[in-house]
Amino acid sequence: MSEALFQIGEDLPPALPERAAWGTAPKLRQWQQEALELYFEKPRKDFMTVATPGAGKTTFALRVAKMLHETGVISRITVVAPTEHLKSQWADSAARIGLAIDPNFKNSDGRHGSEYMGVALTYAQVASKPILHRNRTEAARSLVILDEIHHGGDALSWGESIREAFEPATRRLSLTGTPFRSDDAQIPFVDYVDDGTGVLRSRADYTYGYGPALRDYVVRPVIFMAYSGQMRWQTSTGEVMEAQLGEAATKDMTASAWRTALDPKGQWIPAVLKAADLRLTEVRRNVPDAGGLVIATDHEDARAYADILERLSGEKVITVLSDDPTASSKIEEFSEGTQRWMVAVRMVSEGVDVPRLCVGVYATSTSTPMFFAQAVGRFVRSRKRGEVASVFLPSVPKLMELANEMEEERDHALELDTGVSVEDLEEAPEEDLMREANREESASSSLTGAKFQALESQALFDKVLFDGGEFGTGGAIGSEEELDFLGIPGLLDADQVSTLLKQRQAEQLRRQPRKQQAEDPTMVDHRQMKELRKKLSSSVSAWSARTGTPHGMIHNKLREISGGPAVAQATKEQIEQRLEVLQGWFVGRK
Repeated sequence: MSEALFQIGEDLPPALPERAAWGTAPKLRQWQQEALELYFEKPRKDFMTVATPGAGKTTFALRVAKMLHETGVISRITVVAPTEHLKSQWADSAARIGLAIDPNFKNSDGRHGSEYMGVALTYAQVASKPILHRNRTEAARSLVILDEIHHGGDALSWGESIREAFEPATRRLSLTGTPFRSDDAQIPFVDYVDDGTGVLRSRADYTYGYGPALRDYVVRPVIFMAYSGQMRWQTSTGEVMEAQLGEAATKDMTASAWRTALDPKGQWIPAVLKAADLRLTEVRRNVPDAGGLVIATDHEDARAYADILERLSGEKVITVLSDDPTASSKIEEFSEGTQRWMVAVRMVSEGVDVPRLCVGVYATSTSTPMFFAQAVGRFVRSRKRGEVASVFLPSVPKLMELANEMEEERDHALELDTGVSVEDLEEAPEEDLMREANREESASSSLTGAKFQALESQALFDKVLFDGGEFGTGGAIGSEEELDFLGIPGLLDADQVSTLLKQRQAEQLRRQPRKQQAEDPTMVDHRQMKELRKKLSSSVSAWSARTGTPHGMIHNKLREISGGPAVAQATKEQIEQRLEVLQGWFVGRK
């Protein structure tokens, strides 16, 4: 044991302290017990635990804190969290095991009251007065708990501030449940090692991923309900564009189609919200207090989505906005109540504990692995074995990839020489493209007077994703194909979910026309398919111009008449049948 790491008289004995010293805290889960034993097996100043959202990182960290305090290693606790709401959540959890932490401490207070043994801070609060917190850290034997330590990379100043403030700590415990974002500097107090390829990767002392947590029934299985559809919009140059959401397209086309889908004035998001509300009704048959959460991009959309849900459900929807001083109390009200829906802008995406959330709608343009994992993490916390989580999202390639990689664990990766994250060399995520497109549109609009405008969006049920597999043959909103999956019971374990999804998939395939099943798509010329799709799109546009009928409604009507999935998944024969139907319409009009 290095004397440089610990002050005299502060080291723990090598063995785990007797259980009698644990107080009246609740029984630990197996992973928490393993991590605790590892922590005390070889005392060290820094320890990082990576555990999937919903696994119980707070319980583990507070158990460490209680034992360090009762054995005299530390006399003060400082918790650093991303948000104000999480400060209160930490304080409440600590109080339940006899640790008094002040979540209302302000930098201007200078020091906390004598009735508390520590404080809860935000990263921003530390960054504004790092010297103050360094002095507080030096004034007593301090344990610093850094919740969601990846926030140390949010800005260079944040990383420098927490390093300055907490370098003198007796112990530091770093926690995260999230794949690290791309940064250009190392995150303070995180251990990095060369992976042998010229890249530095973060190394955790203990890791507990979603896969093991699912097998241990610590988290719920997550079913992803993906929706595609036809989108039409006007660019800042006045050009009208059209694309199928989820179909292979350029990045800017994908971003614009995604943006159009999320527009509350279109038909896509109301249709998906209706499907999610139907799913919530089904889940509540087995889980009466199950709640739903919509994660929106901005305040305006959040309010519009709440209005739509209130009309659908007939119940008041709780709306949580970042500029609302009552936001934390609204989250607590929803967590403790039985209301159906809450709509929030980002702030419920990380760390906030609302265990009854079972249904989610991912109605935001953000698609980083970090944000996606945190958002989905709001729905996976298990209260009892069998509860199933359902998350509705647009069929955007990046989101489909992330949904299929739920069990993948990611480390923070930095190139050794340059300090530039290797992830920065990859293609830009869709939300970056959206921001760039918005900037370009804004600049162009100032010259032309035009601006981006979502014209039309129609939703189609695409598929279900679970455990790396895809299920379903697609279908119209309200179709038997969609209802097969919306009606899945709300109480199933992971194996039962997998079995049921396979059964529903087989039933849908049996319902398809024999000719469609027999056709081998590899034998179809892709150039011919491209021309057929282009011809269909042109014909639909012509019929829309003649009748004033929206493109999406025309596509849906053609599918009702001739059957089959969306254009992107339709066979050659199905597209030809739709062209024949359209030709008949034109003839009938003459």
